[in-house]
Amino acid sequence: MWTHGVFLLVALAFASPAYAADDPETSAEANSQIESVDADPANRLNSLFETLKSATDIEAAKAAENDIIVIWLESGSDTVDLLMRWTLDAVEAKNFALALDYLDRIVTMRPDYAEGWNKRATVHFLVDDYSKAIADIEQTLALEPRHFGALSGLGKIMRDIGDNQQAAIAYRRALEIDPYLDDVEDALKEIEVEEAGREI
Repeated sequence: MWTHGVFLLVALAFASPAYAADDPETSAEANSQIESVDADPANRLNSLFETLKSATDIEAAKAAENDIIVIWLESGSDTVDLLMRWTLDAVEAKNFALALDYLDRIVTMRPDYAEGWNKRATVHFLVDDYSKAIADIEQTLALEPRHFGALSGLGKIMRDIGDNQQAAIAYRRALEIDPYLDDVEDALKEIEVEEAGREI
């Protein structure tokens, strides 16, 4: 049975970028923010991360979070985008071997595509191959150090293998980037309580 932490990891890695669509007003506001900056994805991301960090309400934060996920999924290749859609379908069907086959092709075709590495890290996690998951998370963070999903996943893995110190470091890094990751904040608090109890 999947634990709450596993659901958190999978939700962050395979999040569907549809949050803002639930609120037309929030979506329009977020879209106007994106349109007001350079169309270059890097500049758009920088603007959205600033919004995420300075947001004063959860609706604005989640809209920015959603738009970041949308941009991360943009590979710049129609072939890679198709393979990624097939990957998501395979994961939903729990056909992890097929998902890994697609993801192997993605990272070979586009080694500079951070989301390919991130998705493959998540599937490796789901099949309990933590060493490969960590290696792919490292690749993800080398390409996108602000990847809060990858950092959250790293925290979950470190916690699972009993390294609360490294888990806490990863969780704190994720929260510095996205302060609205409530499940990550809860996981960090649990670690702090556990560590405080050991010091008594």
